[in-house]
Amino acid sequence: MITGAWLNPPVAAVQDGSALLVTAANGSDFWRTTSYGYDRDSGHALLSPLGAEAAVEVSFVADYDHQFDQAGLLVRLDEETWIKAGVEYCDGALQLGAVVTNGASDWSSAPVPWQGREVTLRASRSGDAVTIRARAGSDPWRMIRLAPFPPGVEAAAGPYCCAPEGGGLTVRFTGAATGPPDAVLHP
Repeated sequence: MITGAWLNPPVAAVQDGSALLVTAANGSDFWRTTSYGYDRDSGHALLSPLGAEAAVEVSFVADYDHQFDQAGLLVRLDEETWIKAGVEYCDGALQLGAVVTNGASDWSSAPVPWQGREVTLRASRSGDAVTIRARAGSDPWRMIRLAPFPPGVEAAAGPYCCAPEGGGLTVRFTGAATGPPDAVLHP
C-alpha cells in the first residue's frame, strides 16, 4: 500500500489492490518562473519523510493524452527547493526528464518509447546531491540526473502527477519504497 500525506489532494485517489489510482486536476503543475514566467505549486504529491541519506523509488503506469501530462517522483524541501523526475507527454511524444528547482526551475528531457510500460524512478540522496535513475519494466537503470540538494536536512518524497493543460490524467502508481542510498554513483 502506498502511503503518505497529500500535498494538494488530487481529484481522486482510489486504492485498487496494491496500486493507487490518482486522477490529476486540470491546471495542476510544479514549476517556478524560468521561461514561462509563472510559479505553480499545485501538483499532486503523496509525500513521506526522506532523510539526508536515503533513497526512494516510485513505479507507475499512465495513459498520457494532453500536452505536459506527467507522473513520477517528487523530492521536496519546500516550494522553492525540489526535484521532480518522471515521464511527461510533450510535443506529441513521451519524454523522460527531470526538473531541478532552487528558486527557479530548469528542465532536461529526452524522448523514450515507454508508452504503456511500467516506469520506475529512483532518487538516491547522499551528501549534497540527489542521483535520479529511471527504467521501464526490468530494463537496466539509466542515470538521468545528478543534482545538488541541501545536505543534512530532512525532506519529503513520493509519487506525484500533474495535468497542466487538461484534466483527466489517471496514473496507476504500482509501488513506492524507501531504503538506503546507492552505494556508488556509477555501479
